[in-house]
Amino acid sequence: MIRFAKKEDGTAVAKLVLVILKDMELDFLDEFGEEKALEMIAACVADPTYRYGYARGLVAEIDGEIAGAVFGYPATQEPIIDLPLEKYLAAQGLDENIKMFIDPEAFPNEWYLDSIAVDEKFRGQGIGSKLLTAVDRLATHEGQETIGLNVDRGNPNAKRLYLRDGFKDVGEITISGHLYDHMQRKVKPRDRS
Repeated sequence: MIRFAKKEDGTAVAKLVLVILKDMELDFLDEFGEEKALEMIAACVADPTYRYGYARGLVAEIDGEIAGAVFGYPATQEPIIDLPLEKYLAAQGLDENIKMFIDPEAFPNEWYLDSIAVDEKFRGQGIGSKLLTAVDRLATHEGQETIGLNVDRGNPNAKRLYLRDGFKDVGEITISGHLYDHMQRKVKPRDRS
């Protein structure tokens, strides 16, 4: 079942997000380590404005387990999505100026699909495709008609998934020193039958 994320999903979501962050080789992980990063992300999921806040995501749940998750936001909100992490760091007595992400990722006038991840034990079951289709609900809820995402050029399997779903290359972008293709597609019309 695909459902909206909840505050209580923080720990499960953080574990999925950590896989992506490790692939991105972020300095943030070197600074804090995986355990502390998991704790921070899990805590911030409870803030709906956070990049991975419950209000910005959907999860795939199978037999009570979070099998996958997808998160995103309108491009216009990119300046505020990491403020909850800054507040968390300050509350913990840590330097709130340390950034998880330093590069802008969204293109103008799109709902940006920030992260999509499937738990390793649930891969190969079509969960990623279902989550990708479901993001249209999040985009339309935010009044957006275009969905954008970035795919690492070193991840051809992900790019094939996005191409199958109707995404097309519209540009390129460098994030944390890695080159990504930026892709977009229009929100798909809902089947009313």
